[in-house]
Amino acid sequence: MRSVYQAENIIDAQLVKDALESAGIPAFVTGAALTGAMGELPVMGLIDVQVPDSAIEAAQPIVAEIDEWLSQKPQDGAAIDDAGWMPEPA
Repeated sequence: MRSVYQAENIIDAQLVKDALESAGIPAFVTGAALTGAMGELPVMGLIDVQVPDSAIEAAQPIVAEIDEWLSQKPQDGAAIDDAGWMPEPA
């Protein structure tokens, strides 16, 4: 198993994991249980998404696309373009 993504929080890690699994790549979130022990201080670098060594090449473009989407910052209160990752509102 090798790490393909270091998440800022468990939600980001789960988004990456779900996208990888929907592409047929087994993925695992590690370190999520450690975040509850840290109290109220923000802690970075604990949560990783890992895939089998054989899936590294297939996982990298998916992870890069999601990481780019997650790093977008809205400008002037504008909504982030969901690039098809989110369902249309009901």
